[in-house]
Amino acid sequence: MMHEKIRPHHLERKAILYVRQSSAHQVLYNRESSTLQYAMRDRLTALGWSRIETVDDGLGCSAAGGVVRAVFDRMVAEVCLCKIGAVVAREVSRFARNSRDWQQLIEMCRVVDTVLIAQETVYAPRQGNDRLLLGLKGKPQCV
Repeated sequence: MMHEKIRPHHLERKAILYVRQSSAHQVLYNRESSTLQYAMRDRLTALGWSRIETVDDGLGCSAAGGVVRAVFDRMVAEVCLCKIGAVVAREVSRFARNSRDWQQLIEMCRVVDTVLIAQETVYAPRQGNDRLLLGLKGKPQCV
C-alpha cells in the first residue's frame, strides 16, 4: 500500500519508530498505549519499509525541565545525515516536548525530505499545508 507522499528515496532509507511514555507508571499501567505504539511497525511495513528501527530507550523517562534527551537528539542527527526516510509515532505530539525541539525536527525533515508518519496521516514537511498542520500540532512554548 504505497502512499502518494512516500517516494522511493524515502523507502531506501530506514524508518525510525519512536515509542515514548513519560513515566515508569505509564509504562507499567498504560500497557495498551505501548502496544498501540509498537503496532505502528505493521503500518510501516504496509507502507513499504523493510528497514525499521524502533527507538524506545526513553520509555519511562520524563523530558520535563532541563532533562537531556539523547534519544531525541540522536534521532534528529540521523535525520540530518539523510539516513532516515520516515520518523514515525502513533501521535506526532509524542516526538517533542517543547516548541523549539518540535520546530527543529520539522525543519530538518523539510530540508532533507523526510516524512513524518502518525497513526492515520503521512506528513511531508516540504508541502506547505503539511508544515502548517505540523506547526499547529506542536508543543506550546513554555513561559
